[in-house]
Formats: sequence, structure tokens, C-alpha cells
Amino acid sequence: MQHVLAMIIGFVLDLLIGDPHSMPHPVRWIGTLIAALEKPLRGAFPKTPSGERLAGVVLVVVVAGVSFGCAVLVLWLCGLVNWWFALAVESVLCYWMLATKSLRDESMAVARELERGDLPAARRAVSMIVGRDTDRLDETGVAKAAVETVAENASDGVIAPLFYMAIGGAPLSVLYKAVNTMDSMVGYKNDRYRYFGTAAAKTDDVLNFVPARLAGILMCVAAPLVGMDGRGAWRIFRRDRLAHSSPNSAHTEAACAGALGVQLAGGSYYFGAFVEKPTIGDANRAVECADIARANRLLYATAVLGLLVCLLLCSGIWLGGVGGGSAW
Repeated sequence: MQHVLAMIIGFVLDLLIGDPHSMPHPVRWIGTLIAALEKPLRGAFPKTPSGERLAGVVLVVVVAGVSFGCAVLVLWLCGLVNWWFALAVESVLCYWMLATKSLRDESMAVARELERGDLPAARRAVSMIVGRDTDRLDETGVAKAAVETVAENASDGVIAPLFYMAIGGAPLSVLYKAVNTMDSMVGYKNDRYRYFGTAAAKTDDVLNFVPARLAGILMCVAAPLVGMDGRGAWRIFRRDRLAHSSPNSAHTEAACAGALGVQLAGGSYYFGAFVEKPTIGDANRAVECADIARANRLLYATAVLGLLVCLLLCSGIWLGGVGGGSAW
């Protein structure tokens, strides 16, 4: 039951504290490891599509293995001290894996600049949380980018880490974040990463398959609980959840778009080039600054529902272990 308590404590700590930028963070360490391994791995394999793909496979195995192994080792060593110390450390690890408050803080920083009427500052603020070019965005485009970030990251920043905590405690959640970080760093379909990043992108797709769909469903359930359009959320979720080229990215965006009654996604500029993408939702009205706060209310309700579902999952695993004679 240690990892169940750690998940609950970590969830509460995330809501209270968020991600202080001055603190050390395992995800930053994972990012440093990925950056350090890229050059030697590229040099160790042939500069061919198959060689780069193989180098990418090695990157995934090494980074995921080191991340998971370090988490297991740290908790084992803490357990040698005593159970309470191990619980405290695992709780902090769980807290580090979640990003509910950080998503709210970063996106609301965008909203504050829009409310002040400072578009250049709003563009700078949103550039910290999106991958697209922001220098051409108008007020609507900035608000839409912030809402999309909150919606999409409800899955890989909150529900997916909780899901893997429920299955395998903090170590499995750390493994998930390692893969997700690799995808965010090398999983691009551009000249540099088209082949090298394939393994990271595909592994991330596999690990997010269930959490993304769970997050979309939970967001639809959460919508009426916070005064939003539950029927619209379900309708757009069913219609547009597979609209994105990624098998997982559009589920929460579709639910959020339906709940808010707006249209998200569509084409954007990336690295100076316009990339055409399908739209998600119906353009009943333009996205506005206030939608950022609404998206965050939906995020928080989805996160709480996610914790409850993951606690039920833990209970099922525990009861199954007891019924099968397993010492959990």
C-alpha cells in the first residue's frame, strides 16, 4: 500500500506547491541524459535510416532503463532505513511526476498578460508552454494555444502519470515520464529526428494509448461538474478524438473543445513553416482569454476524477493480489 499513499500525498503536494523552478527535478535530469546520449549514439551507428532507427531504440532502452532502475534503487535503499522514509521519498517522486498546478500557473500567466492587453508579453508567456511559433499569433491565437496546452497535457501531465503510479508506483511513472520526455525532445518528423526519434515516438504512443482515452472520458464526465457543456464534450469527443495525426493527442482536446463550445487545433507555424492540421470542435464562437481559466477548472476536475479512478484501480489490483495469494 506504500505506493497508493505516495500517489495520494504526491497528488496533494502537486496541487499545493506545483513545480518550483529552483528545485532539482528528475525530468530535467532525464532531459540532460537524453541530450548527452544523442551525439555518441548517432556516432556509434551508421548514418542510414535503419542505423538511426537502431540508435533511437538504444536511446529508449537506456534512458527508460536508467530512469526506472534509479527510482527502484532509491526506494529500495530508503526502505532499508525505514518504511516512513521510503514513503516520504516515493511521495516526492510522485509529486515530481505530476503537473496539474504547473499547467494552471503557466497558462494563467498567459491569461494575465492578455487581460493587461500586452500581446507581446502574452506571446512570450505562451511560447514557454507550446512548440509552435508564437510571434504571429493574435489575442485569439494566444488564448487558443494556451487552452490547447492545458487540454493536451491533462493526459500526459496528469492522468498518464497517475495511471502508471496506480499500476507500478513511482518507478513506473518515472519510466513513463522518461519516454514522454524523449518524445518531446526527439520525436519530431523533421530532417534531424525523422528516423532517430521513431522509437521514442512509437513507445510514447503505446504508453499513452490507454491514459489518453481515459483522460478524454474523464474530461467529458468532469465538464458538467464544473458548469460546462457535458453533452457537447461527449459529442465532440466521439467525433473528433481521432482527428489528429497522433493516435493520442486529440482525445482531451476534443473533450475540452466540446465542453467550451469552441474550435481548437488547425494549422500553425512551426520553425517558420506553416503546418496544416485538422480542426477539433465547432467554431460556435472565438476562443477568448476567459477560456484559459475555464480549461483549468476542467483540468482540475479531471485530475480529481483521475485520482479516484486510479485509487479504484489500485484497489482492484490489491484485491486481485490478495485473492491470488500474492504478498502485495
